[in-house]
This record gives sequence, C-alpha cells and structure tokens, in this order.
Amino acid sequence: MIEVRELTKRYGSTLALDRLSFQARPGRVTGFLGPNGAGKSTTLRVIVGLHGSTSGVALVNGRRYAEISRPLYEVGTLLDAGAVHPGRTAFNQLACLARGHRIGSSRISALLEQVGLRDVAHKRIGGFSLGMRQRLGIAAALLGDPGVVLLDEPVNGLDAEGIRWIRDLMRTLASEGRTVLLSSHLMSEMAQTVDHVLIIGRGRLIAETSMEDLARRFHRDTLVRSPRHVELGRILQGAGASVSYGPRSSLAVTGADTATIGDLAAEHRIPVHELTPRSATLEDVYLEMTDETADYRAGGRKSL
Repeated sequence: MIEVRELTKRYGSTLALDRLSFQARPGRVTGFLGPNGAGKSTTLRVIVGLHGSTSGVALVNGRRYAEISRPLYEVGTLLDAGAVHPGRTAFNQLACLARGHRIGSSRISALLEQVGLRDVAHKRIGGFSLGMRQRLGIAAALLGDPGVVLLDEPVNGLDAEGIRWIRDLMRTLASEGRTVLLSSHLMSEMAQTVDHVLIIGRGRLIAETSMEDLARRFHRDTLVRSPRHVELGRILQGAGASVSYGPRSSLAVTGADTATIGDLAAEHRIPVHELTPRSATLEDVYLEMTDETADYRAGGRKSL
C-alpha cells in the first residue's frame, strides 16, 4: 500500500505540493490524474525518495522508501523512460539493475519476452523508439516482482496495441493483489484502465472517488428514440421532465430516470427504440474539476 500524509513540497517560493494526503490500496488500479504541473511527478518522486519533502510523509507498506533494504522486491517504478544509457543493450540495462538484488538472467529474459522486446534484447537502447523505451522501463519496474508498482505517464509513445497491452497488464497486476498507482493526464485512457481516481491540482487533492461514481456524478440526460417521440415528449413534460427534441425521432430528457421514462411509455403503449443515459465525457468532468487549478491553457497563461 502507498500512503501519503500531509505531503508538502516547496522549491524556493514555488509550492509544488500542498498538504497532499491519499492512499493507494492493493487489489486495484489507482489513477493519479491532474493537469500538467499539478504535482503528479513530484509526488511520485517524493514517494521513491528522489526528492525530499518539506513536510509530511510518504510511505510504502508502512515505511519510507529509504528504509527498504531491497527496494526492487517491494516497489517497481517507471518515472522517465528516457533515463537509460543509450549505449547499453536492453538486456544489459536490466542486468545492471538486477545485479544488486541477485536477480538472475532467466528473470530478465522472461520480462523482455513479456514486454515484447525479446527480439531486440541485445540491441542498443539508443536506437529504440519512445514506445520501446517505455516497454523497457516497465520491464525494469517489474524486475523484482514487486507488490507495489508506480508508473508515470506509461502510455506515452505507445501505439494502439501497446496501450491495450499495458491496460491489460495493469489490471492483471491489480487482480494479483498488487498496489498499482498510474499517473496520467489522459482522462480517456484512465476511463478504461483504473478503478479508483485521485484528481489533483496545484498540489492539492481535488477529488477521490471510483471511476464509476465519477461518471455517475456527472450524468447529463437520457437519450430516447421513439416513432412517437413528440407524443412521448408531451407526456414526459406533463410528468415534470424537461425535454428537447432532436433528429431521427429522438428526445433528450432531464428530470426523469430511465425507469420513469420506460414506465410512462409502457403505460401509454408507446414503443421505445432506445433509452440511453448519457453523462458528460470524462474529459469534460476532468476539465470542470481542474479548471481553477490549470496554470496554462490555450490563449495564454492563466494568472496565478
């Protein structure tokens, strides 16, 4: 488990983290979301001891990272896929990491197979694409078969197949009882990957919820299609709902749930061809929640 308590980090006069607190629990994929500059990468770096905190504490399985004697066996991290020596081969890069933990070559070979780099295991990393480096970074994070995995923007540079692969991998790791913390600013990707959501802005926690509850919270309307849509619309309006008429015999209904709409249509023997609850897109939700904390947007810099 990862536990962050009242974490504050200052860089001179800049407040990067402002009393941030959250938990990432075993058995689920936790999405760590926020605009660029929100403090996501800083938080991850404090968790693994690359940056010191100004105040507060970050714990992995109840301990500070510096107190873990063999960290690869407990915590796997991918913070910067480009932070590798370009002259090394993929195999040698993992071998250098493995040596201090007495991890054998068979484990390295198995991981390179798992992440799809078996055929380039002995090629120099300098010739790798960003997507290949991301795969190598994930292999490094899994080297010690850790129970906690932290990944910062892991889908950057991956093609469609790679994105699906990492999505499935994260779910598999969580199903095995591991703690998975996945940082991203891509709400659309997180909607298909994570179970639990942490949204931050300017170093503060804005929201913590399940992805399902987040979508439900921003329910917009219900799309109804019926060959007698005008008649159905009048009935719904008479029951207190708000109705707007759209193309192809459709209605957009607010103020009545799907059960109420269906019951009223059945009562008046009106056929219904579609009844679909609609929510704001998760991108819309994300932007609404973080609007006041975004430092940059198209059209200029937001005043601070």
